[in-house]
Amino acid sequence: MDSGYAIIEGLVDKGFLNNISDIYYLKKEDIASLKKNGDKFATNLINAINESKNNSLDKLISALGIRHIGTKSAKILARKYGSMDKLMKASEKELSLLEDIGEITAKSVYEFFSQEQTKDLIAKLKTAGVKMKEEQTGEKDNRFEGMTFVLTGTLEKYTRDEASEIIEKFGGKTSSSVSKKTTYVLAGEEAGSKLTKAESLGVKIITEAEFDEMIK
Repeated sequence: MDSGYAIIEGLVDKGFLNNISDIYYLKKEDIASLKKNGDKFATNLINAINESKNNSLDKLISALGIRHIGTKSAKILARKYGSMDKLMKASEKELSLLEDIGEITAKSVYEFFSQEQTKDLIAKLKTAGVKMKEEQTGEKDNRFEGMTFVLTGTLEKYTRDEASEIIEKFGGKTSSSVSKKTTYVLAGEEAGSKLTKAESLGVKIITEAEFDEMIK
């Protein structure tokens, strides 16, 4: 029973896990009982669980398993509302007006947070000490607000995920395809068809060095 799935199955079978919030109420002995000489494993897992309480708001939203909500849309919601309480109070119409959310996703989010079992789940997560809002560290820098970046090719200093996080931190967004609405195409080594399309549409192409200057 070494895989994560097997551990979870064991905890469910023993009645220790019924929903997400139960993870934060596990005891060391509950976990250790699943493996021979499992004390060290249990200690490491408990430490990891405690560390996850401080995950960013978008990761929490994503982990709730809301239908149609993936990593990107979770970041949009976290950036817009800044706290779980504010998100839970958002109306379906308000949600539907958010860029890249739309009516179907808005309905799914609204219905999810309207359920009593969801409210109970969030309350238990709060009691367990799970962080429910984004840290506010002074005035927010939205230098890329309203801008859309497309990444292509291999960057030297950043992975695509790292570059995307930087763009989103400054209020911008990323897209997987180039269009006339694209603000910049960030091109690395061996950039392909996206670069060609950007050139044909007259979209501004920037190098990694230029990107570095923009984020200083």
